[in-house]
Amino acid sequence: MQTAILIVGMGILAVIAYRDVRTRRIPNVLSFAIAILGLLRIILVYDPVAAGHTLAAGAAIFVAAFLLFWYGAIGGGDAKLVAATALLVGYHDLVSFLFLMSVCGGALALAMLARDTLRLWLPARWATPLAREIAECVAAPAPTLPYGVAIATAGVVMLILNVPFAE
Repeated sequence: MQTAILIVGMGILAVIAYRDVRTRRIPNVLSFAIAILGLLRIILVYDPVAAGHTLAAGAAIFVAAFLLFWYGAIGGGDAKLVAATALLVGYHDLVSFLFLMSVCGGALALAMLARDTLRLWLPARWATPLAREIAECVAAPAPTLPYGVAIATAGVVMLILNVPFAE
């Protein structure tokens, strides 16, 4: 059953990453589904200490992410998703998850910066019609970073690397 939860969780995280790139929106229902999977995983493990620590860590991350949202540093969908993913990953791997998430976010920011810089400096006549079409499709509707991609990537990697939930 744990394996099914992990596979479904990874699938939902992949959908979230795709939707965040395309629309810069993370649907509440998908974040809620990740949180439910995390709670199911906590129940299946039946380790009250791990459950308490994971729930407390998830609540602390939600409060911190909400404050970041309040000050405009991150989007509301990102705040909900990082807390929900923390429930799914578990408290044992939380520091690794947050570190990997920040590394993925930094790499994503550098990639978008490079894309925008190249688009600025490359003459339009050098671009093929296909490259122009791709650039128009991938162009951000607003100058924002789809941080849901970093959260989802870190979540998937942590789920793959650390399948056992409790020690």
